[in-house]
Amino acid sequence: MQKRIFIIHGWEGYPEEAWFPWIKTELEKRGFTVSIPAMPNTENPKIEIWIPYLEKIVGEPDENTCFIGHSIGCQTILRYLAGLDGSTEVGGAVFVAGWVSLTPMAMRTDEEKRIMKPWFETPIDFQRIRNVCKKSIAIFSDDDKYVPFKENSKTYQEKLGAKIILEHQKGHFGGDSGIKELPSALNAVLEISGEKL
Repeated sequence: MQKRIFIIHGWEGYPEEAWFPWIKTELEKRGFTVSIPAMPNTENPKIEIWIPYLEKIVGEPDENTCFIGHSIGCQTILRYLAGLDGSTEVGGAVFVAGWVSLTPMAMRTDEEKRIMKPWFETPIDFQRIRNVCKKSIAIFSDDDKYVPFKENSKTYQEKLGAKIILEHQKGHFGGDSGIKELPSALNAVLEISGEKL
């Protein structure tokens, strides 16, 4: 059975952003089917729109289904996984700059605060996620001005059992970071899917 990877971009992200095209190519070379959907209304991401959209794209998830998220894309994946039937198990997930808490820098305007409020205030059922997604790896950067490493890595490690990787000077890993390749994310996907590095 062919392994499927879904890459979910972040707020104001897009499929050709930063390292997404590179990792798609690298995974396809190794026989994976890779999808990077353009998420709807990316400038104003809403839980009630993004989660059903991901459900529709994935269809029937199974142990050959893996996810890579960036920033709010990680939140989307978490909430999607929390909504799965308890008897379902996916292959795993890689979270890049995933967050449950953000620095004040991430929400400087009233508009940003309004958009982010539901993502902060709607609870995430981590135990349920852990039941359906046994393998996860979370990648952070030591100079991410939006995602504080200490709090977020602790949540991913303690609540999901995720392996933590700390990158050096990769910023928020987005389009403005200048990163066109992210080997740690590629290696993380290969690790959780049991493929050779």
